[in-house]
Amino acid sequence: MTSMQKLYLLVPLAPLAGSLVAGLLGRVVGRSGAHAVTILGVLVATVASLLVFVDVMGGNTFNGTVYTWATVGDLRLEIGFLIDSLTATMMLVVSFVSLMVHIYTIGYMADDPGYQRFFSYISLFTFSMLMLVMSNNFLQLFFGWEAVGLVSYLLIGFWWTRPTAIYANLKAFLVNRVGDFGFVLGIGLVFAWFGTLDYAAVFKAAPALAASGATLPGTEWLLLTVICVCLFIGAMGKSAQFPLHVWLPDSMEGPTPISALIHAATMVTAGIFMVARMSPLFELSPAALSFVIVIGAITALFMGFLGIVQNDIKRVVAYSTLSQLGYMTVALGASAYSVAIFHLMTHAFFKALLFLAAGSVIIGLHHDQDLRNMGGLRRYMPVTWITSLLGSLALIGTPLFSGFYSKDSILVATEAAHEAGMPGATFAYFAVLIGVFVTAFYSFRMYFLAFHGEERFGRAHGHHGDHDEEEPSADHHHGLAPGEKPHESPAVVTLPLILLAIPSVVIGFVAIDMFLFGDFFSSAIFVDAAKHPAMTKLTELWHSFGEPNHRGWEMALHGLMTAPFWLAAAGVGLAWFFYLKRPDIPEAIARRFAAVYALLENKYYLDRFNEVFFAGGARLIGRGLWKGGDMAIIDGVAINGSARLVGWIAALIRHLQSGYIYHYAFAMLVGVGLVLFFFLTVPYVLSGR
Repeated sequence: MTSMQKLYLLVPLAPLAGSLVAGLLGRVVGRSGAHAVTILGVLVATVASLLVFVDVMGGNTFNGTVYTWATVGDLRLEIGFLIDSLTATMMLVVSFVSLMVHIYTIGYMADDPGYQRFFSYISLFTFSMLMLVMSNNFLQLFFGWEAVGLVSYLLIGFWWTRPTAIYANLKAFLVNRVGDFGFVLGIGLVFAWFGTLDYAAVFKAAPALAASGATLPGTEWLLLTVICVCLFIGAMGKSAQFPLHVWLPDSMEGPTPISALIHAATMVTAGIFMVARMSPLFELSPAALSFVIVIGAITALFMGFLGIVQNDIKRVVAYSTLSQLGYMTVALGASAYSVAIFHLMTHAFFKALLFLAAGSVIIGLHHDQDLRNMGGLRRYMPVTWITSLLGSLALIGTPLFSGFYSKDSILVATEAAHEAGMPGATFAYFAVLIGVFVTAFYSFRMYFLAFHGEERFGRAHGHHGDHDEEEPSADHHHGLAPGEKPHESPAVVTLPLILLAIPSVVIGFVAIDMFLFGDFFSSAIFVDAAKHPAMTKLTELWHSFGEPNHRGWEMALHGLMTAPFWLAAAGVGLAWFFYLKRPDIPEAIARRFAAVYALLENKYYLDRFNEVFFAGGARLIGRGLWKGGDMAIIDGVAINGSARLVGWIAALIRHLQSGYIYHYAFAMLVGVGLVLFFFLTVPYVLSGR
């Protein structure tokens, strides 16, 4: 094993070692030992990932087996690593954001009795995600896929004494099982037709399968399209795409560090990464790509609308995550895979920043997370204020900020797909364009309500957040007492905010040339950029800006003259006017359009539909099987019915076994009479006389 291969192993195993120590020896090492060993493990993974990234930039890649788990006939089930530009990018993003979350957790969970257990969980989560992104086969991909789902279940329900937390983690688990069912079907079809689970072998054989026009037996559906759609259904669950998005907002029941870890760089991006990794398959199925782009567009636009009416600060950021995942999915559907990964990377930094900043606000307000109880926090929490502003500017795609370069690239790619006549691309283009305004509006609505305007904290409110974060056994009230003022969070909380704010501002400007227009992803994403309309248009736009060293500046200046910038500016301006100058207007609009407001407040009634149709239907079927099948047929007929039949027969026979001699004598005489009758009459009848 070479030194680089040992380094590859170190990346996932270091967080795993930290998780095992904190989880199994938590009482021995104590609270400080638990956070020290897990942070050290993730720090080692981050440094190793950086070294791997630099090595991959030098043109070195790796695809090989680390361990053979089992051999079944000709099938070898292996643990292996595929280290290329896509993997190296994900490794670095996952490990760095996880490191920031680990450090932040020291301050956020300082008073929680489950301190060691929490660090063990988040370190195990990091290990699971790293195994997922480093896999070179479908078996290991599925292992990491299910492992992040399991650990997210444990983390969302971390405060297990709260019924809402248990409901939320059960909901996340069940909804993801729906997506995972499609994912398993896709993997099963891959193995059935390709005879292997190795990425390279499958990708090599895929063009021949597409050219053959093979269909799913018994249908007219192209087999490759069915495989891609099934795999994408798995991504819809993990990456919370409509209609399998319903678990993600409720996952806010977990502590804020988990919100940042799950919703920024890890679990929800697994589906985006998986589709990008499977680009050689999706490129061979235009129908699957159209399905992807339409689902992404619906998610990007309609989840953004829901962010407008949220009053819980974390839920606003959660719906923002849903919307941005929709943008990434639209890029995937437009075959702009590198653009989707670029936005995944930039989004990981500024969305983790926004979640952790929201957590800092919650700390400063004594666990009150209702925006209606905030206002004027800029005076008291300057670090949280400025980092939140930077994260919000990156989120809405402000020129020069990281989100601008990745988000604007998605818009250009979608416009190119629309102009090329791709089915579904027209709807997607207008959806993401309108989404720019919606994103800016709800983002700065949250920002203005929290940090500017009238100070609304320290009052006797009747609407504290319905999902306030508090350790279950704590008996202090939520929110500040009358006269009490907010406070800035400790350095262990604000330091990760500052460290995440830096890439949120500069990473897009620094990385766009390498990620989108160099050959960095050429070995990982199999799209002919020279022939594809989305990448062709992006490349032409980029090269129209002149010298490479100045293109980032020129693209930002160009962005100031485009429709997305003015839509974003309009969203910010309208949020400022509505929530700082005329707060009566939003209330009047809500009253005037009560039906629309109710639709948004009830999340399009999808939760209610799921509860009535799916959950209620399952209960109805279960009740029918219980009463009709178990009680009526099994108990009533098969068991009790047979017993009653035996009892009835026994009751008849009992009359013949009375114990009286004269009964038996009479029966004998009757029997003799019947025998004589038979022998005397039957021959006579048969003779015909």
